[in-house]
Amino acid sequence: MNSAPGHSGLAPELTISMRLPREIAYDQSHMPIQDHPSTLTLPEDLQTLLPQGLHSQCEAMALKKGGLLFQTGKKPQWLYFVRLGEVTLERVSPHGERIVLQRTRRGFVSEASLQSSHYHCDARAVKPTQLIQIPIQALAQALENDRAFSMRWIKMLNLEIKHLRLMCERLSMKSVRERILHLVDSEGTQGRYQLNTDLKTLASELGVTHEALYRTLAALEKETELSREKGVLVRQ
Repeated sequence: MNSAPGHSGLAPELTISMRLPREIAYDQSHMPIQDHPSTLTLPEDLQTLLPQGLHSQCEAMALKKGGLLFQTGKKPQWLYFVRLGEVTLERVSPHGERIVLQRTRRGFVSEASLQSSHYHCDARAVKPTQLIQIPIQALAQALENDRAFSMRWIKMLNLEIKHLRLMCERLSMKSVRERILHLVDSEGTQGRYQLNTDLKTLASELGVTHEALYRTLAALEKETELSREKGVLVRQ
């Protein structure tokens, strides 16, 4: 695996991040834990997105590392929102190898299940993960009957598409330097990009090795093109 500051040679995976959190306990058997709906407090952004009638139908759950959220071929009953942790969407290749299609650290998992009779991949927690599950039938009905909600949903998907397009544009760049500066310029605010992950995770999202990322950040700081201030990348 090439760790030079140029193209890393890694095949980048799709990573979804939609910053939203809350604490849940874990059981001892890798089984999901559900809070009673009346005790569940939704993250503020999810409260704003979903119509009031859906709030009481949402349930909290948790998975331990390695736990399956859903499996290929199963009928979708819930739409899942990752608030803490990480879930991967996976398929098995003809040679029996697991291929990671997408990583979700915060945001919805498998929105396509709204229009599908069965799941087309597996979803697995790769670390202890906290989620909110929303009943698909109730969500689909709300989208059909509540125009204001359907417009909010479309806006949310449009923002996600915009984010993914920027990510694809970034991953097409050959050097680590270009990818870092593109990230700050395109997804930061006034030249400041808030890091919501550690640098090793950021390297994965940029499709480079963490050694190449550390070296390039150090070079950018030395050249006073970029600085780091308490978890924020700042363009000079």
